[in-house]
Amino acid sequence: MSSMRESSQRLFRATEKTSGKLRRATTSRGATVAAFIIALVWTIPTFGLFVSSFRQADDIKTTGWWTALSNPSFTLDNYVQAFSSGDSLPLSKAFVNSLVITIPAAIVPIILASLAAYAFAWINFKGRNTLFVLVFALQIVPIQMALVPLLQLFSDGVKIGGLYILPGLGVNGLDGAYAKVWIAHTIFALPLAIFMLHNFISQIPDEVIEAARVDGAGHGKIFSRIVLPLSMPAIASFGIFQFLWVWNDLLVATVFTSGGGLPITKALQDLSGTYGQSWELLTAGAFISMIIPLVVFFALQRYFVRGLLAGATKG
Repeated sequence: MSSMRESSQRLFRATEKTSGKLRRATTSRGATVAAFIIALVWTIPTFGLFVSSFRQADDIKTTGWWTALSNPSFTLDNYVQAFSSGDSLPLSKAFVNSLVITIPAAIVPIILASLAAYAFAWINFKGRNTLFVLVFALQIVPIQMALVPLLQLFSDGVKIGGLYILPGLGVNGLDGAYAKVWIAHTIFALPLAIFMLHNFISQIPDEVIEAARVDGAGHGKIFSRIVLPLSMPAIASFGIFQFLWVWNDLLVATVFTSGGGLPITKALQDLSGTYGQSWELLTAGAFISMIIPLVVFFALQRYFVRGLLAGATKG
């Protein structure tokens, strides 16, 4: 056990050393000035949208947002109307739908990918390298190409020459609509998740795994007691990406859900009206949709940089 502890400490020291080098490289005076300029250019439109979300509709349509700084006149009406507007799909219901869609679509790929990444990294089986390359190559397949085959799989199954080689999954109805979008997002996320987690898990020192095997630990205990805790930075980093991708997704959710199960991105699309005449509600709705992603990012940000350095500590 002492050898396992020492190996774990060496892994953490190597990660912190690499993080320190990256921190020094990105905190020079030139990098700081460039980062400040980029942040300023990026923030001004967002700040203007934020100010507009608290202004009256008439003021938004007749004057620029900067006039509110010299003659402030703010209201919460836009947020109240945005959150409750919509007959078939209110923003409040769409907000809940997005949570129902996003949480499983972020957790399930992480569970499956972490198990697969461990297998590719530490279990020797025939064709392991070839299979890993094939999984990695799936990242180049555009999502749009897979939508129609997935729809066919969910409804009718796969048929060749009049013979069903794979029956339909039978996920219909409201619950089935959620199941469809969960499965679709999981399929699209797995290649990148496996590749990213494999890079991190494969860098765990051999001494840690061998010491656990000497102590009689099997693959299940090694994965749950050693690999999973050490891989939390990479898991959290991918979790942030996946959560944001699914939360901001419109295409996949629109294809595989319908009616009252649509997410907040669809509600935002409809919020401004047919001709964009109510875009003051869109400004408020945009910031309502940002609440959950911001909470997730700030809650996991301490893992973010370490997760992005996955695979950078070897040697």
